[in-house]
Amino acid sequence: MFPGTQGFLVDITYLHSAVAKGAVCLDGSPPAYHFHKGSGAGLNSWLVHHEGGSWCNNVTSCLSRTKTELGSSKYMASQFNFTGILSNQQELNPDFYNWNIIRIRYCDGASFTGDVEPVDPATNLHLRGARIWHAVMEDLLAKGMKNAEKAILTGCSAGGLASILHCDSFRALLSKTCKVKCISDAGFFINAKDISGARRIETFFGQIVATHGSAKNLPSSCTSKMRPELCFFPQYAIQHVQTPIFIINAAYDLWQVSNILVPDAVDPHGNWKICKANISNCSSAQIKTMHNNIIGTGLKRAHG
Repeated sequence: MFPGTQGFLVDITYLHSAVAKGAVCLDGSPPAYHFHKGSGAGLNSWLVHHEGGSWCNNVTSCLSRTKTELGSSKYMASQFNFTGILSNQQELNPDFYNWNIIRIRYCDGASFTGDVEPVDPATNLHLRGARIWHAVMEDLLAKGMKNAEKAILTGCSAGGLASILHCDSFRALLSKTCKVKCISDAGFFINAKDISGARRIETFFGQIVATHGSAKNLPSSCTSKMRPELCFFPQYAIQHVQTPIFIINAAYDLWQVSNILVPDAVDPHGNWKICKANISNCSSAQIKTMHNNIIGTGLKRAHG
């Protein structure tokens, strides 16, 4: 680890009380989070961070996650290293170092949007991400977040998407005098065509929404106007978010290039392999394709 980047270890909190509410990870284990209590001037300031980790779009892929920390709290480490925006070092994190900092562990596979009541005894698969989110929020409110004067909801990747989708719900939990903002880091996924002209990501997101029963937990202001799977895309959902939100996203996002623009299925000869590994290896034609398909689509949607 490079000097100046060291973090500090924060113990895990298992939310056993959530199990009775059906708010559980994919395997039925209790949800969890890591909580570092604020101090001094940051005592009534809260930063809640959603962990990332992609998604599962069907029974098979969700079951595979139950044997990992992305689907079961049984596999989560007892401590997590808080760095960056979660750091308690003033010189590294001057704005938030003394805030109450929470990292919500991601074990539902649908950016905390799912809620399917029936559980197939053959798989014991629980699709309850939205319940996890509400259970964690309820616990944090009881631990002092109800008195928050400042609050930020953030997350990275699939967690960044969760920050967009839950932004207004987070705002609604807190007092009207609380200053609330949201941050999405690398979570602005684009409904773009791949290089073959297909919209595979739209199909994939549709499968996530259908598998997890996410439609009822997506912003109703969006789902009342378009198909629910489209409202899983930030470019459509964010138009309806009322709370101030800050987007951080790389122009040539590696995940989006590798999984949306050029998934392996449409590059059988590996022509994009070295480009996807390192953007500096991309040809001018590949850069142009990325710009037109990813950046161009994002800018178009962002501006309506």
